[in-house]
Amino acid sequence: MVEPGLPWWRHVRWLWLSLMSFVALMLLIAYQSRWVYPEIHAYFSQSGNLTGQQLATRARDYLQQGLDLLLQGPDDADIRQQAHFQIKLAYSLFDIGLYRREYDCTAPSLDAIDELLVRLEDNQPVTAPNLRESILAPMRCLTRIEMHQLDRRSAVTAVFVEKTRRHQGQVLAGSLVIFVLGLGFWLMHELQRRRAARSAKESLEWMSRALRDPLTGVGNRSALHDDVVAKHGRPMGLLLVDIDYFKQYNDSLGHPDGDRLLRRLVELIQQAMGKGTQLYRLGGDEFAVLFACDDDQSLDVSCRNLVESLRAAALPHPSHPHATHVTFSVGAARFNADHAGYERGYAAADVALYKVKEQGRDGWQVAALDNRELAG
Repeated sequence: MVEPGLPWWRHVRWLWLSLMSFVALMLLIAYQSRWVYPEIHAYFSQSGNLTGQQLATRARDYLQQGLDLLLQGPDDADIRQQAHFQIKLAYSLFDIGLYRREYDCTAPSLDAIDELLVRLEDNQPVTAPNLRESILAPMRCLTRIEMHQLDRRSAVTAVFVEKTRRHQGQVLAGSLVIFVLGLGFWLMHELQRRRAARSAKESLEWMSRALRDPLTGVGNRSALHDDVVAKHGRPMGLLLVDIDYFKQYNDSLGHPDGDRLLRRLVELIQQAMGKGTQLYRLGGDEFAVLFACDDDQSLDVSCRNLVESLRAAALPHPSHPHATHVTFSVGAARFNADHAGYERGYAAADVALYKVKEQGRDGWQVAALDNRELAG
């Protein structure tokens, strides 16, 4: 429940911070899975793509295939054509700017291959010395390039692995911090929620106690007024019940016995009036009973039942001047439930109660209000 007097957003801010922290954690993990791992895989994968294998290695393979073909049949036209194709592919993979700039054997090797291609295109004879000069030397150059590139690749790979390891550590540390922050925010929200719930519960308990008689547990005068207002417009009956000579009872038997009598009388009134009635203690020896009532006859019957139930109970009263048991004086009135109607009804019931006392007590009287007074 929300603590009274504080805006609602103050009770959910820690929860939102916690949820945002866990969302950030999920985004960080998604970034790691979506971008970092594919990058690592693409970097180290050596198969299934054109650039995965070094160009020098592929060029050397094509030269080797061309050499094998020429050794099989140097004078066969079909074989020479196939060899020409393989050597041409090797030339195209070998002839790149990086190799020309960084390796001095590249240019002579390309010239030798080019010369061999011209011989094959012009159907000139190809001898073993021609092959050694045109293919074996370029293959040695390509092997040198390949080994050097592998060394460079190893160095770059080592740097990449170190960067990846550092990145993994940063992601792990960031994930841990975000997770701890999320838990902390959640804990703050839970503590705040519990404080608010405890405060609301204490406020409700305090309000409940403020509307209850601590001795008997029934409502008090404030509760009576609030309940009347809650039944706005409905026809209600009100009984004001006074315990006759209650002071003398306390004087003769003591206040503990007087308290026990009050609790016993509360039970008796509730039993006599039945369900649907509400009972209130207005003072030391005065009670009020509120219930739905449509006519004076019903009101009179309720008064009669209450007084006769007490007479039947025959609770001893050693200091009663006119009887041996406890008696009630009851004044009753009907009204339509609203503030003005309640005031008129209460005043009329109080006058009726005073008249019962003047007539010797141990009885009841219903106040006669006309329709205009009932309607307000």
